[in-house]
Amino acid sequence: MRNKTLLAIFILVVLLGGSFLFGMAVFLLSSSSDSEISIFGGGDVGLVKIEGGIYEPMDKVKELDEYRKDGGIKAVVVRIESPGGSVSASQELFDAVKRLAAKKPVVASLGTVAASGGYYVACGANKIVAEPGTITGSIGVRMDHVQIGDLLQWAKIGHETLKSGKFKDIASPDRPITPEEREILEGMLKDIHRQFKTDVGQARGLSDEVMDLVADGRIYSGEEAQLKGLVDKLGGYFDAVALAGELAGIKGEPEVVEKHKKGEKLIDRLFESAMSEVKSAIIGTKQTFREPMLLYWTY
Repeated sequence: MRNKTLLAIFILVVLLGGSFLFGMAVFLLSSSSDSEISIFGGGDVGLVKIEGGIYEPMDKVKELDEYRKDGGIKAVVVRIESPGGSVSASQELFDAVKRLAAKKPVVASLGTVAASGGYYVACGANKIVAEPGTITGSIGVRMDHVQIGDLLQWAKIGHETLKSGKFKDIASPDRPITPEEREILEGMLKDIHRQFKTDVGQARGLSDEVMDLVADGRIYSGEEAQLKGLVDKLGGYFDAVALAGELAGIKGEPEVVEKHKKGEKLIDRLFESAMSEVKSAIIGTKQTFREPMLLYWTY
């Protein structure tokens, strides 16, 4: 009888222990905190995707900084599918990639389009990989000024601006740009273009003379960009992963992990991606029609 009692207690302890471990696994898998796709194994190479217009960079900046602090990640691939975005947002992502690249190997993988602000971000990486037909470059700055004064007059819509400074309503859409305003705006464009060229030139090891030739706003194919020193290697995503693994000294094929919220469903991720694209489009429209003073990289 005593042996049966001890056996029953042993079985109960095993069952309770198993239930506890199972419960912990479920908790970890369903937790809403940020982590890698798989919690089993730390992974070798982290993946960060920068897609669409670059306007609100903080989520990606935090993601890059998480990889910088994660000792289990030996290298990072930054996959870029972007035609550009706002000036400061592109610079902020460039800085975040550069901080990460100072601590561990970072390879930028350029997709179909990685131009202007998208290319700017890539320059923070240690190496840049692009397909021969990738559209990249577009190292320049532009500002759109949509003039709707005649339309307002035709529609008999009155508009009046009260201001405390002479240039407070600079580039207002209801009137032409004055010569003084044009001088100010063109001066600012030149200054921001200089910043763009300086960062790219220092990152790519290109002289000021070379940058003056390649940074006139034109776009390049990936093949042309490599010949001009703007890209290191021709290839796709898997080539970038292999290069990242090689730079990190990883033996064999690297395991790639991507951070997202645990328990997050695929449909939620797809919805979030779609909403991000809509948001970028709305912000871009606001820049063109409502806030003409916002400058952005584009091609």
